[in-house]
Amino acid sequence: MTPLHLGQTSGLPANPQSAILDYIANPRPGRPYLVRFTVPEFTSLCPVTAQPDFAHLVIDYAPAESIVESKSLKLFLGAFRNHQAFHEDCTVGIGERLDAEMKPLWLRIGGYWYPRGGMPIDVFWQSGAPPAGLWLPDQGVPSYRGRG
Repeated sequence: MTPLHLGQTSGLPANPQSAILDYIANPRPGRPYLVRFTVPEFTSLCPVTAQPDFAHLVIDYAPAESIVESKSLKLFLGAFRNHQAFHEDCTVGIGERLDAEMKPLWLRIGGYWYPRGGMPIDVFWQSGAPPAGLWLPDQGVPSYRGRG
């Protein structure tokens, strides 16, 4: 599990499919704990109009054998800037890819999308029931009222 990106110069991938996510050994295996990534400036493109879409993503997971390396995650998420997909596809696709590759004990993602056409769209996905005893804080993103 030698990281490809950590400590190296890495360019933004051309698209999410070509992005390589790095995983490293969980430094605290055998105990459930929560890792949270908050991405308040996520962007992608509308698949119909090619106009930019903006979201506040919150990714929570309980690691099993590995954790995702944050630089590679930033590059993966940055690859969506020129990617055309609906909000649901982006949000669920990110969660499913992380779950399939990292194989955490549990993972959830909240995609809090800013309005287009006057309506915000929030998309949520999780891999299953969280482990017993795992502390699950609220994702901390308020219902839409001009998200900040």
